[in-house]
Amino acid sequence: MEELFKLIANYGFPMVVAGYLLVRLEPTIRELQKSITSLTIVVARQSGMEMDEINDIINYKKVN
Repeated sequence: MEELFKLIANYGFPMVVAGYLLVRLEPTIRELQKSITSLTIVVARQSGMEMDEINDIINYKKVN
């Protein structure tokens, strides 16, 4: 607990809160990313795209 107070004193409250939220929300963000990728595949397949085209789209998103 003492280390937490030292962090707050040294780096400021907003930075500590932002770091805490980033650590806490990272798993949720990763799960949302997986869901969006899955939905991209489903929608693309329903519109008649081939898997090669879908993989190109997904890989493009990962690079950018």
